[in-house]
Amino acid sequence: MSELITIREYARLTTEAVAGSLDLAQVPVSAFDWLCELSASFSKNGARLLQLDGRRSLRWDSYVGVIETPCGTRLEILPKHVEEGDCVQQSRALLRKLIQSALTLKPRQTNVTGLELFDAPLTEWVMQQFLAELDHLIKRGIRFDYRRVEEEQRFLRGQLNVVAQMRQPPGRQHHFQIRHDVFVPDRAENRLLNLALEQVAKATRDSNNWRLANELRSLLAEIPASRQVKADLRAWSGERLMAHYQAVKPWCELVLNQQMPIAVSGQWQGVSLLFPMERLFEKYVEAWLRRSLQPAAQLKPQAASEYLCSHNQGRIFQLQPDLLVRQDGASWVLDAKWKRLKADDRENKYGMSQADFYQLYAYGRNYLGGEGELVLIYPRWAQFSAPLAPFDFDKNLRLWALPFDLDEDLLLGAELLSLPLSSEAKYRLDAPKENLA
Repeated sequence: MSELITIREYARLTTEAVAGSLDLAQVPVSAFDWLCELSASFSKNGARLLQLDGRRSLRWDSYVGVIETPCGTRLEILPKHVEEGDCVQQSRALLRKLIQSALTLKPRQTNVTGLELFDAPLTEWVMQQFLAELDHLIKRGIRFDYRRVEEEQRFLRGQLNVVAQMRQPPGRQHHFQIRHDVFVPDRAENRLLNLALEQVAKATRDSNNWRLANELRSLLAEIPASRQVKADLRAWSGERLMAHYQAVKPWCELVLNQQMPIAVSGQWQGVSLLFPMERLFEKYVEAWLRRSLQPAAQLKPQAASEYLCSHNQGRIFQLQPDLLVRQDGASWVLDAKWKRLKADDRENKYGMSQADFYQLYAYGRNYLGGEGELVLIYPRWAQFSAPLAPFDFDKNLRLWALPFDLDEDLLLGAELLSLPLSSEAKYRLDAPKENLA
């Protein structure tokens, strides 16, 4: 039985005996050493997973999710967002919502109540969602397909393979070399689902998940598990007759670690679902904007049409803002930052980065022509619940720092901009808010 340790971003891990909390936890020496090796491999690839804080202490970075060590220790890392005590349930609910948005997952509406009551680590929740969608798929009926079979039989069936029959040695001419089609469920999608189901059945620690997984295993027993995951994923059909498979596909990819921004490589094949928190926040803001902008407005994520300068008859240093909105010849540049600002800390520039301002200034000069509005979006929390006063680069170029309320799904202060929001979004923005009073 694996040990589950729940922490949150920037928590400290130590091998010494401590009173456990979301910000400080004790891990076994074997898990500590393995995490040090893992952090070194991340550093080689340009990412930072952990910071070494002495010989017996590590500080986690801004990755969230679940990771399992070879010794059986499971670390669940939650977002550092909820302030009132160590509220694990709210942090888990927020993380699930962000992952659903980032991977464009659409859970069935009939399961919403169950989701709220399912207070379990991220991996058990992912496995529960996969099993629920797979169960729904099997009840609707899995897709069969024709597969060509070439074999030797004592009777004729389908087509006679004339060339192979003529090559029969003497004494075996009473055997027939035949070709025929069989209608079987052995196709790429079903092989992937069976492989994911096998992994879930072995990894789950929840009794309900284990029971449902084994029930479904008996129904898919005749289907072989996929041996070439990447090839089968490429072969996953998107045709109309396979439309009922689309709901389970993201969960299947999640279980098989094919959609992870970070995948732990190496010989150890444990549970590994790690997400950069800044990327999850950025994708969530992007999804909110897609729902909230006017139909005529165009949203371009990760725009890459402009460069910082020209060099040797070419362009160099590509500029890539998180979000670019355009409508009727006007443009707005928005960048989402997963960082806590302090609205009363003017002396330390509210915790904002000077490099971010240089970056936004370059965006404004190249994408807006030096005239318009730039927006830095940060998560709302107790010490940053209202927009800061605007930052003026000059009289034509202005930057706003706005809080995004993840609980209410609202960009606070958006009414101060000329951003082309829909009437529904404006109605919510015009509603009275205590924090903007």
